[in-house]
Amino acid sequence: MAVDRERVVSEAVALLDAEGLDGVTTRRLAARLGVQSPTLYWHVPNKAALVTAIADAILADLVERMSPPAPDEPWPDWLTALAHGLRAALLAHPDGARVISAAQLSAAMNALSELAISALVAAGVPLRHARVITLATERFTIGYVLEEQAPRPDAAALGTWDLAEFTAAHPTLIAGITDYFDGDRTPDDLFRDCLRIVVDGAAVAGGPGRSSRDDDPL
Repeated sequence: MAVDRERVVSEAVALLDAEGLDGVTTRRLAARLGVQSPTLYWHVPNKAALVTAIADAILADLVERMSPPAPDEPWPDWLTALAHGLRAALLAHPDGARVISAAQLSAAMNALSELAISALVAAGVPLRHARVITLATERFTIGYVLEEQAPRPDAAALGTWDLAEFTAAHPTLIAGITDYFDGDRTPDDLFRDCLRIVVDGAAVAGGPGRSSRDDDPL
């Protein structure tokens, strides 16, 4: 089978799914494709370009599916749905959030940002606020998934960690965690609730009709 850029990127995503981002090397990718490493450079000039291509690939379906808000759809609801879609796209691949964080000039991520900012501006949000709201929502979502996909503490770390001692030193933290997850709440619920704080706060701070002052830090 001929090796073209589409196949290179497809195999790179498969390698990510199998090995995680640390396992995505040009040597391993070349082996999957049955070529020598220099052959890859015709399609992706370096590792940074490869990571960006992977980022665009894992966001491609989301970019294709997203559209501006419906005429009667409040922009906070629409932006919340966009953030949920972004999180799902990242969680669909091991280290998905690391890939997006490491990508340079990702066309897909820029397309999402353009869509979000333009949607907010069309809804009456001032441009400066629209950009900050979009950035805050995207970075919160990516950061949340980074933590979700981070390795759990290993045996060595847990070997020196004492739960009783930690609880005594951080009683309110433990109480808050225990209270939140008492019942059927999941990390999905936590993402939703944290995202609501981000978007609702943004709607108050940067929504249509908000007064603007010269000393406004935004």
